Amino acid sequence: MKINADFTQRVVLHTPEMTWSETRMKGVKRRMLDRIGEESGRATSIVHYDPNSKFAAHVHSGGEEFIVLDGVFQDEHGDFPTGSYVRNPPQSSHTPSSDEGCMIFVKLWQFNPEDRAHVNIKFNEASPEPSNTISGLSVTPLYKDEYEEVRIQQWDADSDIEINDAGGIEILVLDGDLQEGGDQLNKLSWLRLPRNTALKAKAGNNGAKIWVKSGHLEAMDNGLLTAYN
Repeated sequence: MKINADFTQRVVLHTPEMTWSETRMKGVKRRMLDRIGEESGRATSIVHYDPNSKFAAHVHSGGEEFIVLDGVFQDEHGDFPTGSYVRNPPQSSHTPSSDEGCMIFVKLWQFNPEDRAHVNIKFNEASPEPSNTISGLSVTPLYKDEYEEVRIQQWDADSDIEINDAGGIEILVLDGDLQEGGDQLNKLSWLRLPRNTALKAKAGNNGAKIWVKSGHLEAMDNGLLTAYN
């Protein structure tokens, strides 16, 4: 299976407009944003858990990264409310569930094989810091290594923002809206820009809060993240 598998192309998806696809687990459905391979392949998705639904215990051989968009995600390691950012590295395992229901944005099989760093940050409780380089921008760091950088950015109302990263840029709008490349991106719109493409955008009247990952497409092209593709 291949969905938006050409990483040299710009992709924008307005995920609330997409239909849900059923998974093999009752009460769990998803909207697939990009994918290479079947159930154990490289994937980026929005996943919805109905109340009292759960997945069977499993090992994430290629790692799992997610943010909780709504509700409370749970496993044997704890409860992860809205605004949680979690990295479960390769070879980690868990039994995910949700008593009240939840929605998460999740990326699978996109880690360096030797990564063993567990991360759990509640970014809704963190205080963003003003950017030292871009006016109108505040940043909450989530994760950074030699292959990628992940952060939450808060853009002031009507601000013009430019982000440069030769290694590729991916964003999910968490709140507010912005204009980019002729497209209006609202809450839960997803954008992936290829390598050597700058993000040039303008925040809306109420500003914008976005999840940003950058640098990772270069690592994939260089064979550092392709063992799982």
